[in-house]
Amino acid sequence: MTQALQTLLEHAEHARDAAQAALLQAEDAVRSLRQQAQQLHGYRDEYAGRHPALGGRSATVELLRCHSAFMQRLEQAVAQLQLQLHAAETRVPMLRAELLALELRVASVARLQARRGAAAQLLVQRQEQRRSDDAHPRRRREGQAPGWALETQPAVL
Repeated sequence: MTQALQTLLEHAEHARDAAQAALLQAEDAVRSLRQQAQQLHGYRDEYAGRHPALGGRSATVELLRCHSAFMQRLEQAVAQLQLQLHAAETRVPMLRAELLALELRVASVARLQARRGAAAQLLVQRQEQRRSDDAHPRRRREGQAPGWALETQPAVL
């Protein structure tokens, strides 16, 4: 039984460690996506500030179309990155909850193993006490005085 509990505990610890690694990886992904989003927003704003017709400058229609098309692609990239960021941010709390559940499982199995170990130790102690108690009357019947019987005689000074 203890071998089965030990195997269960090792399996639970392995699952917990894997969940912890997944959580750390997801948190790193969120930080990275936030940084990318910040950089992309900054670039989009900078590029929008370089509009060819901004500040009364004249620009060809083709240049305006290219600028507009690139701004649309930048907006699409920002929107896609925001979706990825939202999905990653949603995943982190789920992974935290999973990790918490696995940590509770490890603790439960460890407590169960400790209780079973204590119960087994108590059983061994009781068996040893029974053997000792059974041996005491046998020694008396066989004429052997127990060691404590010698100490009950008064000491002569």
